[in-house]
Amino acid sequence: MNILFIDIRILDLLDIVLVAVLLYALFRMLKGTVAINIFFGIVSLFLIWKLVDAFQMELLSQILGAFVSVGLVALIIIFQPEIRQFLLALGTTTFFNKQSKRFNFLNNIFKEKFEFEIDPIIVACRHMSEQKTGALIIITRQNELNQFVKTGQVIDANISSQLIENIFFKNSPLHDGAMIITNNKVKAAGCIMPVSKKQITTRAGLRHRAAIGISEISDCISIIVSEETGKISYSIRGEMKYRISPQRLQIMLIEELGMEQETK
Repeated sequence: MNILFIDIRILDLLDIVLVAVLLYALFRMLKGTVAINIFFGIVSLFLIWKLVDAFQMELLSQILGAFVSVGLVALIIIFQPEIRQFLLALGTTTFFNKQSKRFNFLNNIFKEKFEFEIDPIIVACRHMSEQKTGALIIITRQNELNQFVKTGQVIDANISSQLIENIFFKNSPLHDGAMIITNNKVKAAGCIMPVSKKQITTRAGLRHRAAIGISEISDCISIIVSEETGKISYSIRGEMKYRISPQRLQIMLIEELGMEQETK
């Protein structure tokens, strides 16, 4: 009597783990978007195809195989924004920072520090929050967002709380757009940001959607002051944190920018 054993190699186990990680990463990226239903449909179709092929149902297997092969091109078209977002994230050091938090030695390798003066930003956000002045401040890191700088008014001035507050003053012609801060300078104001298609709370306005949108496609930090409530929020890597205090904002900036500074 012959007993069949499945020959499982270490590489086979590694293959399964890598596929699981890839599917989980895709799920996290697509979660909260309309594309998640398409993703589940494609995965289900692929699993059915493999099951039919295992049972040697030739005709049905060929039909489903044709759908899967043609579907590869359709996938690239349908998921073009998500693929672009993934490749942009993969090309930034913050992607490795996020994935390496569980391993201290990797975090030390990929952690990038930025020379930055955050006090004027904190002071301006606190004042604008008290006065319910709407604001959208984009702090760039590796990606300087030059393509979005061109959509606004180039300023290239040193950071100061007075400058930030004056730009976002309600009667200012630049108050509706976003301010981009790069290399410790106010690079531009009145800039147009891409709006996220992610499903978010109904309390969030267009500034919040723009903050999430730009943080989805770059490694920037987006800071929002709500014009309706005066509450401060921020977005990093497409994730939004609502209703934070100026003190929490300061701690976040110190951590994200890798600064060695004591919180006040």
